Amino acid sequence: MKTKTTPTERDRETTERRLLDTIGQMITESGFEKIGINAVASQSGVSKILIYRYFGSVEGLMAAYIRQHDFWINFPQELPDRSQLPTFLKNMFKEQIEQLRSNPTLKRLYRWELSSDNAIVMTLREQREKAGMQRLTKISELTGYSLEELAPLATILTASITYLVMLEEFCPVYNGIPLNKDAGWKQIIEGINTLIFGCDLPYKESASGYFIAPMFPFGNKVNIVTIK
Repeated sequence: MKTKTTPTERDRETTERRLLDTIGQMITESGFEKIGINAVASQSGVSKILIYRYFGSVEGLMAAYIRQHDFWINFPQELPDRSQLPTFLKNMFKEQIEQLRSNPTLKRLYRWELSSDNAIVMTLREQREKAGMQRLTKISELTGYSLEELAPLATILTASITYLVMLEEFCPVYNGIPLNKDAGWKQIIEGINTLIFGCDLPYKESASGYFIAPMFPFGNKVNIVTIK
């Protein structure tokens, strides 16, 4: 049975939505450096008292915007069966790139988050960490690989995507890849697919005594990554 909301609750939801829309618009237009409580109140038409009551501060409002749009906090926890996992992961990372590239406000707020170290930001990071560990634990159970094996690989991929997307406004080329062009990101996505799906090479020992082993432990293919 669906719970009915009271007029007061609906009014609060409407006000919070207006404030979140306002902070997003202001950051898109002017960045976050000059945003203050007076400017937000003036542009949104919401009193400073309500901003403090609902979000605690302007920083709390910015963190709420990140929480609302953050890819990993909001990404569903459900996973397919193991045979479909490589395709699922490929599409997941592709969606992360597309979502972050299409939201310049979120990119700016991620840069703000990196430069901030307060209780609000710490709570946001803890929520993201909790969601990420829940997802990794499920992948571990599904594949039989330990968290110690999976976590470094997932960290490299997710962190590098976030970094490169934030960088594209300031650094048009990275390792010869044009970050400011869709073609460059297509190249990155193809690289991610290679890490996940691998190359059509069998497991075998080379003449030097090295084995070809999977870099990302999914599917039946392996990458040209060697371990002794």
